[in-house]
Amino acid sequence: MHFSLTLAASLALSAVQASPIVKRVGPVTTPKVNDGIILNYALTLEYLERKFYQDGLANYSQAEFVAAGFEDPFYTNLKEIYEDEKTHVSFLDTALKTANITPTVELKYTFPATDPLSFVTLSSVLEGVGVSAYLGAAAFIMEKDYLTAAASILSVEARHTSYIRASLGESPFPDPFDTPLGFNQVFSLAGAFITGGSSPVTLPFMAFPPLALQCTQYYYEADRSSVTFSGAFTAAQKFSVDKNTPIYAVFFSGLDKLPVQVRITAGNKDYKIDRLPAGIAGQVYVVLSKSSTAFNDENIIAGPAILEVYPKGMIPSEPHPKCH
Repeated sequence: MHFSLTLAASLALSAVQASPIVKRVGPVTTPKVNDGIILNYALTLEYLERKFYQDGLANYSQAEFVAAGFEDPFYTNLKEIYEDEKTHVSFLDTALKTANITPTVELKYTFPATDPLSFVTLSSVLEGVGVSAYLGAAAFIMEKDYLTAAASILSVEARHTSYIRASLGESPFPDPFDTPLGFNQVFSLAGAFITGGSSPVTLPFMAFPPLALQCTQYYYEADRSSVTFSGAFTAAQKFSVDKNTPIYAVFFSGLDKLPVQVRITAGNKDYKIDRLPAGIAGQVYVVLSKSSTAFNDENIIAGPAILEVYPKGMIPSEPHPKCH
């Protein structure tokens, strides 16, 4: 059962232009954070996940999930995931109020799911991003009690991810390590789903310009597949990039950050790499960077995009889902 996880991520990120999250308009640095900011950052993500599952359970019945191939007790487990997200929201909201810090609120969201299969596929993407968000934030948490609580939530989100991936026929643990992401990287991904609303809290994060993957009829295979970034060279010129500027596609997989220099395609609009790095697998993130060694916010010019990558020689036997 494969509705491409890469397609699901691409559909979600295509909505980023509608997001009210602040877009990058020039060079930025890694934001300064404290525990209150991190708790509100986590609460922002948990509100998004809570609403996603609330909508999915309202839009699709148990019978519809079974008809889509998700046999019992999948629907019951999905409701349990929803309850987990509700609990996470309540816990973080209470923690902030107890510390006399104003908590953020639920915003307005849109999710490009049209049936149970696309909903579950998007769930896998969201849960993976949630794991990467908590993992990336962990190093910045100062209060030990908050760090313990964040780790406790992280482990549950990781179990959600594994369960959903297995239900889709994907490897539940494709890499020995999960992938940490920075605050602005995660906020760039979250921005694809936030379409409105107002929060009493202003977080110090900015979204990078989106990075679009050209749809392909093939699965992404490590150390083999090519990747085309649609319109990326045209967009990069806003950042004083020209045809002579070396740009790198940097792939985040587990604890690895692997740069591959891109080339400009014949139409002078896209960037392309001819071969994915070896050793990457699962939900992989990619950004475009001006540097092949320093992958900080100052050097990122677009992304992240999300790819589902299979180990070399291990792509699914069934045909790849069609582009939409």
